[in-house]
Amino acid sequence: MIRLLILLLAFSVPAQSEEVVAGLSQNRVAITANFDGSEILIFGAVKRDAPAPGTEPLQVIVTVAGPSEPVTVRRKDWRFGIWVNVESVEIDTAPTFYSISTTAPFEDVISSEEDQRYNVSIPQAIHSVTAPEDIKNAALFAEALIRIRTASDLYQLKPETVQLDENTLFRTSVALPSNLTEGLYTARIFLTRAGQVIDVFETKIDVSKVGLERWLFNLAHEKPLIYGLMSLFIAIAAGWSASAVFRYFKP
Repeated sequence: MIRLLILLLAFSVPAQSEEVVAGLSQNRVAITANFDGSEILIFGAVKRDAPAPGTEPLQVIVTVAGPSEPVTVRRKDWRFGIWVNVESVEIDTAPTFYSISTTAPFEDVISSEEDQRYNVSIPQAIHSVTAPEDIKNAALFAEALIRIRTASDLYQLKPETVQLDENTLFRTSVALPSNLTEGLYTARIFLTRAGQVIDVFETKIDVSKVGLERWLFNLAHEKPLIYGLMSLFIAIAAGWSASAVFRYFKP
């Protein structure tokens, strides 16, 4: 009897009719000494078990998020002839990089309820703004962080940049700036209809330093004394060399 009920419940749940099948042009980004950015092509298709519903158009959202970390946002003010920090707000987690690409204007592809559920938009990706009781406008600090990182190309909102062909094939490209933070990046692809999420696909991108950049990074963090002495030696040698060249060419 119990097995029969389980089978009836299984058959009564509708099968998912549309799901994402996707890939990336590269799953690893190497940061070298002369790294000036990179571009990742994200492409895929919509797998269907039945004909596509004809009521609402299919929409696609592609997000790429860098590692999240706590951030302290400070507000400066002009006091006594100098700029000083007057207020600060702690943001528990904020992505170091965040890109959103869509097939249509953002507000047309996902509802606010689904946005809150999946943390899709840039403001939703920033969590837990902790402010002292005397600061009444804590939300403005998060907005300032978004504004600063948008200006640095670390936060990107690119509506209507995902190309969707025949309601099946889609593709877009995400430009990664040169000032990337090392770590695992998460790429998510959302299928939506009428603002509701139908399916989500997720994969990882490894962004890491290689070569001389990796060696210097490890040396600075694992053996800071040796790194400091080496830096001092290089500075002294460079100064001595410049002085010697100057004396040689001096009339």
